[in-house]
Amino acid sequence: MSKKEVKMCARCLYDSETPKISFNEKGVCNYCDLYDSLKLQFPGGQNGEDEFQKIVDDIKRAGRNKKYDCVVGVSGGVDSSYLVYKMIEYGLRPLAVHYDNTWNYSVANENISKVLNKLNVDLYTYIVNNEEADDIFLSFLKASVPEIDASSDIGLASVLYIAAEKYGVKYVIEGHSFRAEGVAPLGWAYMDGKYIASIQKQFGTKKIKTFPNMSLYKFIKWTAIKRIRKIRPLWYLDYSKEKAKELLKREFDWSDYGGHHMENRISRFGHGYYLPNKFKMDQRKNAYGAAVRERVITREKGIELLSQARNYTKDDLESFKKRLKLSDEEFEKLMNLPLKSFRNYPTYKKAFVRLKPLFFIMTKFNLIPYSFYIKYTSKDEI
Repeated sequence: MSKKEVKMCARCLYDSETPKISFNEKGVCNYCDLYDSLKLQFPGGQNGEDEFQKIVDDIKRAGRNKKYDCVVGVSGGVDSSYLVYKMIEYGLRPLAVHYDNTWNYSVANENISKVLNKLNVDLYTYIVNNEEADDIFLSFLKASVPEIDASSDIGLASVLYIAAEKYGVKYVIEGHSFRAEGVAPLGWAYMDGKYIASIQKQFGTKKIKTFPNMSLYKFIKWTAIKRIRKIRPLWYLDYSKEKAKELLKREFDWSDYGGHHMENRISRFGHGYYLPNKFKMDQRKNAYGAAVRERVITREKGIELLSQARNYTKDDLESFKKRLKLSDEEFEKLMNLPLKSFRNYPTYKKAFVRLKPLFFIMTKFNLIPYSFYIKYTSKDEI
């Protein structure tokens, strides 16, 4: 499709090059419809606070006589740092959990320490073998798929469940906000344990030993059998990322790291260079589009922000190639491989579709996020 034929949603920043997009008679896309549907279920305001307070009461009851009553994933970023603060404010006793893929910037680790030390929150860290982590990242480059950082997301999800099981905790707290981040199209961000294992088996040089992959068995065990619930408080509560930053800077001397996903070198490479240059994929549309829907910024301002250069330098790129031991020629060869997607490799997608009735029930009991259900269990996924 040529640039002249690209159609932009009349309401947000998604356009006709977005996977599985459609437009109604007013020119508004189906992702805005999804946002409206989520707003009806999670309206925020006093209703949202009341609903979340009920969940907090359940968490406290389930955690009675235990050292921790919930686990919270932390990255050093604004959402997770703010979330730990809020959970303490609600009177919970969280255990902070960090998956270290060995690509953190120092600012991320410093932010984690500043927040947790002042709040007196314990930290559980799982550090993957750095050579194994690098080999998995390189395998995804060789597979020529967008999700170069999928292993980090799966790794964190697994470690959250591992820590919860270890300490007998029944609630996992996540920092995602559909108001601030939207819900990424599946064609832009797919991940599951089989996807990672199959790509590593085909392209990797090392066996998976220390990476905490999540098989379907483990996923079902932790959710359906152990009944560890996954809660996203920011779906219930009113949340402003800018106000959260102000609070964190004021209360914890927290440092801004320059943008969403920029606290980690591999995610910085993915969002700042790999996706836009190889796949013509601008995932800033997720957050900026969400800000437009929330009327935090105007649509015109969102378009202006998208036109600005990404915060990724030549030094960043050289550092990435050096870390993965790639020559300029090898890197260019990988960047020029034919484009592929998760549909070209073995995944659990068909199993998720078959298990849709089970996942529907699990969603109702907060065992899995609603966004997982709508994205991964539909044959006509968006």
